[in-house]
Amino acid sequence: MTLLLLIAAGVFAGTMGSLLGVGGGVILVPALVLGFKVPLEDAVPASLMCVVASSCGASASYVERRLSDIRLGLTLELATVTGAIVGGLVASLVAPAWVALVFGLFALYVSAQMLLARAAVEQGLGDYEPTNYPLGISGSFVAGGLSALLGVGGGPLKVPLMNHGMRVPFKVASATSNLMIGVTGAASVAAYAWRGHVNLALVAPLVVGVLAGASVGSRLMPRLPTAVLRRMFACVLLLVAAQMLWKGVEGIWTSVAR
Repeated sequence: MTLLLLIAAGVFAGTMGSLLGVGGGVILVPALVLGFKVPLEDAVPASLMCVVASSCGASASYVERRLSDIRLGLTLELATVTGAIVGGLVASLVAPAWVALVFGLFALYVSAQMLLARAAVEQGLGDYEPTNYPLGISGSFVAGGLSALLGVGGGPLKVPLMNHGMRVPFKVASATSNLMIGVTGAASVAAYAWRGHVNLALVAPLVVGVLAGASVGSRLMPRLPTAVLRRMFACVLLLVAAQMLWKGVEGIWTSVAR
């Protein structure tokens, strides 16, 4: 039963992750920690492995449909990978409760951004020109660090960064994020694997589900209204943020009480 539940969680995370370019880590980390009682230090690298799988499952379809901006993705990815390596190296120095607290605040920010920000007019790949590259590069470095620390692939930050900060259409930003998060996740996983934190028995069923979900999501995304998708996912993130903030505060309070 646990095996089937892990696969189902992977399918849901892969579908939603590929639809919004977030890789599914924002769903998998709290699902593993809160639903399957997996320690956070094991849930994060497992989620990162699934982010890589989600990227592989979705990005090929987006490149074929000419939704991904390959030039923009390559430009931002160097800064993202650098941030991911730095984040992976310092992850062992951060207490799990603090990571949970940061994750909750991060999920709260993303959900508020999705609910409150005005949706940009959808454009084709050839109808725009990315702007504000310094903001994009510095923000991508931060996204890479968050990827390593939180197991979210950096997508929840990179999509709004490209969409609102660089004036890239939402669907193009989502598809380009899917292209990048695989490389970012792989760079982050390497640091965890070096320390022996990758549990293959946990990762295997999740990857099976994520690959199936990413395939479904990549076919649905071009056909669905982005406003509806953003608001649906924002509601999920609000619940996740509340759960992770509670867990983080509880852990910090326990450690202080000792």
